Amino acid sequence: MSKSRIQYSIAFLITIAVGILSRKISFIPLWIGDFLYAVMIYFLIKIFFHEKKTHFIFLLSLVICYSIEFLQLYQAQWIIDLRKTLFGRYVLGQGFLWSDILAYTLGCTFIFLVEKLILKIQNT
Repeated sequence: MSKSRIQYSIAFLITIAVGILSRKISFIPLWIGDFLYAVMIYFLIKIFFHEKKTHFIFLLSLVICYSIEFLQLYQAQWIIDLRKTLFGRYVLGQGFLWSDILAYTLGCTFIFLVEKLILKIQNT
């Protein structure tokens, strides 16, 4: 495993931990969890496509986040039952919210800009 994949894997796991913790602390707004979810997806995509440009990672992350959110509009019994599990609740969510779309957009944009800034600093 390359050094960058290890770094993104660690960032991925830390983001999951912070995201779960954010849901346990009452004064942290709920949208922070969705923001971190998008950051986590970004890191996950980066682990698998570490050679791709950051624009590709950004767009694919947004597409995945949006797709999962719009999937919440689908209400077949099998997916409702899946959403009742811990895995289903964390991965698929509970219900569609436009505010989640905004949080995903902010999360992906934030980590994209941070990565671009870090890459710019490293290349100078």
